[in-house]
Amino acid sequence: MSDTVEHAPAVTGDAPGGPPLGNGPFGLLKRTSKTFAEQREATVFVVAVLLVVYFGLKAPNFLTKDNLVNLSQITAPVAIIAVGEVLLLICGEIDLSVGFVLGFSPFLMHYLIDYYSVPVILAIIIALLMGVAAGWVNGALTVYLRLPSFISTLGTGFILWGLMLTTSNAYPANIPKSAEGIGRWIGSLAWAEIIWAVIFVLIFQLILSRTRWGLHTVAVGGNLQGASEAGISVAKIKIGAFMVTGFMGAFVGLQQAFQTNTIDPSNASYQPMFYAIAGAVIGGTALAGGSGTIIGAFLGAFVLSVLTDGFNLIGISANPLNIIFGAAILVAMIANVQLSRLRRAGRS
Repeated sequence: MSDTVEHAPAVTGDAPGGPPLGNGPFGLLKRTSKTFAEQREATVFVVAVLLVVYFGLKAPNFLTKDNLVNLSQITAPVAIIAVGEVLLLICGEIDLSVGFVLGFSPFLMHYLIDYYSVPVILAIIIALLMGVAAGWVNGALTVYLRLPSFISTLGTGFILWGLMLTTSNAYPANIPKSAEGIGRWIGSLAWAEIIWAVIFVLIFQLILSRTRWGLHTVAVGGNLQGASEAGISVAKIKIGAFMVTGFMGAFVGLQQAFQTNTIDPSNASYQPMFYAIAGAVIGGTALAGGSGTIIGAFLGAFVLSVLTDGFNLIGISANPLNIIFGAAILVAMIANVQLSRLRRAGRS
C-alpha cells in the first residue's frame, strides 16, 4: 500500500486543509459563510447591502418606489455595457468605442424609419446589427491586423462619433411615432431597463461559467499562448466578445432614447464605457485578464448607482463624486488582490 493511501485522512466532508466545521446549525453556518467568502462577488455584495442600509436610514425617500425606479434606470445601462466589457477584460482587451455605438444606434433607427420607411422592428434590428458590425470591425482590427484594442476602438469610436454628428448636424431628434409602442418594452416602462439588464447578466454569467465558450474566454485571457496551442480559436473568442459589447452598446442607446423620448447626440461619450469598466473592476474583474464575473459587474454598477443617487438625496454636491468613485475603484482593487492571495493560500 502506498504512503499516499496509507496516510490519507478519513473522509469527513470537511474542506481540505481546514478544521472540521461540524454538522450542526453552527457547522452549517460556518460552511455557508466560508462558501460565501470564497465567491468573487462577496465583497461587493456586502458593500452594496451596507450602502443601501446607510442611505435608507440617512435619506427617508431612498427606498420609495419612485427612487428605486430611478436607481434601476441609473444601474441598468452601466450593467448592460459591463456585460460586454467584462468578456473583453477577461480576454485582456478593452472597447473604448461602445459609448459612440450607443449614441449612433438610435439615430440609425430614426433615419431608417423616418427617411426610408423601414418597418419599426426591422429598423431596430438593423440598429442592433450595426453595433454587432462595429464590434466585428474592432475585433478584426485587433486580432488580424494586431492593433492594440485601445487604439482600434479609439479610432472606430471617433469615426462613429463623427458620422453621428455629421448626419444629425449635432441636433437631437424625436423618437419616431411608430416606434413608441415597442419602445415601451425596451426602455420606456419604469422597470424595463433593469429587467433587460438582469436577463443579460444572468444569460452571460451562465455562458461564462457553464459553457465551453466561457471556459475558452477565460483560457484566452489567462494564457494566450497556451490556449492557442490547445486548439482554442483565439480570434473567434475575441471577436465574439467585441461583437457582444457592440450589441450591448447599441441596445443601451435605444433604451436611453426610448426612456427619455428623444435621440440626443450628447449621449455619445466615453462616460458609459468608463462607468462600465469601473463597475466591472469593483465587482471583481481583473484588468490583467484571465478572470472576471458578470454578476460582480452588475453589483459594481449598482454600487456606483447607489453612491450617485444616495449622495444626491442627502444633499451632497455631485462635484466630489469622482473622488469617491476613484477611491472605490482603488479600494476594490486592493481588496480583490488581497482576497485572491488568501484564496490561493487556502485561508479564506
